[in-house]
Amino acid sequence: MQVAVVGGTGRIGRQLCDALGRAGHHARRLSRKLGVDVHTGAGLDAALDGADAVVDVTNVHSDLTAEVVEYFTTSTRTLLAAERRAGVGHHVLLSVLGVDHGRYVPHYAGKRAQERLVAVRGVPWTVVRAAQLHDFPAMLAQRVERDGVAPVPPLLLQPLAAEDLAAVLADVATGRPLHAMIEVAGPRTEDLVDLARRTLQARGHELRLVPTWRGVFGLELSGEAMLPGDHALLTEMTFDQWLAASGAVAAGDGGAR
Repeated sequence: MQVAVVGGTGRIGRQLCDALGRAGHHARRLSRKLGVDVHTGAGLDAALDGADAVVDVTNVHSDLTAEVVEYFTTSTRTLLAAERRAGVGHHVLLSVLGVDHGRYVPHYAGKRAQERLVAVRGVPWTVVRAAQLHDFPAMLAQRVERDGVAPVPPLLLQPLAAEDLAAVLADVATGRPLHAMIEVAGPRTEDLVDLARRTLQARGHELRLVPTWRGVFGLELSGEAMLPGDHALLTEMTFDQWLAASGAVAAGDGGAR
């Protein structure tokens, strides 16, 4: 199959392209760096010509809800319109597990807007709601650090490895459209504060963590709001295995989708 990966030069995009190649499919990397801009549509029609499926793993870096929603909304409309012109048979969107609960998180607002558009714009679709990646807790702690102190939420989550997520996306993209949302998460429930502390210690980064809901995530994400449902697809690599793996202690981008 010919699979276009929008955001193909990013962390998940690169691993997804590799996973598609290992499975015998042809991956097309689409990104602004390569001359394709899904926000403006520049280069998009040529990039999608002959594509069987599209996987959208794009991201936007902003803390302003209006900016995030505008970017995701405009880009998704532009991308889906180009897919209809090209006759693409399957649109796969990477979203976030628990996105319905994070009402005040800008990134989640953008993802909800994307999901709504994907479901009504006429291209056969599947939405993959994924848990956070293993290095997300430490990335979050470093992001909010002030003077050696980081206020982080005592969030329960079931993180997964980037390579496991890429493998799932490759399988979904090369399968039939489900016209539904599916969930994917790691094998174990973990505590964000504990994961952040252990990752930072492994990296030799001293930082005092203060568990609190007064920060990036509010009480609407407490309890089991960020955990997968009974029918979620669970991947194999645990946090302990990830932390012990070669290169795992190097600073990453956290995969904060």
